[in-house]
Amino acid sequence: MPANKEFDIMVVGELNVDLILDQLSKPPKFGEEQRADNMTLTLGSSTAIFASNSKSLGADIAFCGKVGKDDFGNLVMNTLAERGVNTDYILVDANLKTGATIIFNDHNESMKVTYPGSMEKMTVGEVPDELFKKSRHLHTSTIFFQPGIRKNLVGLFKKARDYGLTTSMDVQWDPEDKWDLDLPELLPVLDFFLPNEQELMNLTSTSTVEEALEELSGFDTCIVVKQGTKGALLQKHDQTLSVPAYKVPDFVDAVGAGDSFNAGFIYEYLNGKELEQCLIAGSLTAAVSTTMAGGTDAIESYQQVMNKGKPLEFHTS
Repeated sequence: MPANKEFDIMVVGELNVDLILDQLSKPPKFGEEQRADNMTLTLGSSTAIFASNSKSLGADIAFCGKVGKDDFGNLVMNTLAERGVNTDYILVDANLKTGATIIFNDHNESMKVTYPGSMEKMTVGEVPDELFKKSRHLHTSTIFFQPGIRKNLVGLFKKARDYGLTTSMDVQWDPEDKWDLDLPELLPVLDFFLPNEQELMNLTSTSTVEEALEELSGFDTCIVVKQGTKGALLQKHDQTLSVPAYKVPDFVDAVGAGDSFNAGFIYEYLNGKELEQCLIAGSLTAAVSTTMAGGTDAIESYQQVMNKGKPLEFHTS
């Protein structure tokens, strides 16, 4: 990847582990006990999955976040380091606990319960200027679980722009269901906005993706909407593009699929590809990510993703 900076992407955001319970005997219900026939403990968090998969695709990545001085924090740090992500800018606080997300998978549906822990304590002021100077692009995600980042989110992206970086953000779910993100203030300093369709409709108080995109049509931001098995679409100025999703015959789970999409999309963008190719690469990376449990184990390299995608077909309905 051509660059004159040390890092292609600086990733700022939350760090936690995922405990995934698969093959449930029935959907989760309070007051009852049931069994899961498979369990996976792995690297979690939207931004960490994005960072890990971006590195696997071939980008140089530095992560800036915060963990506790505990076993979960060690797992996060060690996993990122083993995958080649620079962890020099991750803060370790002995007074905090590293967060965890418990994921209950039942066929194609899932329920998540997250203990935020240290992710709530990270602030924009703790992101060093040095990292902006060394990077080409800034990405963050999971804004509603990070009040310390969220309260100065516009300032974070403005600073990145001042240093000459391009910017991207996913949003993830709002556990309080308020969806009070000031998009008119945020979008002018954001190059790529990468929500899924339900998040976009919630943020714009609309009932269709078309209505949501119409409401945001006046902004220069490239808005990329992930639609699961329906594929993905984007809007930038008067341009709209869409691609279908890939069929995955060896599907395991969709944990981190959206973050994997982001990794494939931004990787291609930083390599100078056209937006349609970025969409296709995002869709393919997301599809490959679903072939193993968790969000990172299935992504090994750019060539591996491309090769694994060759026999896959698009959904046609």
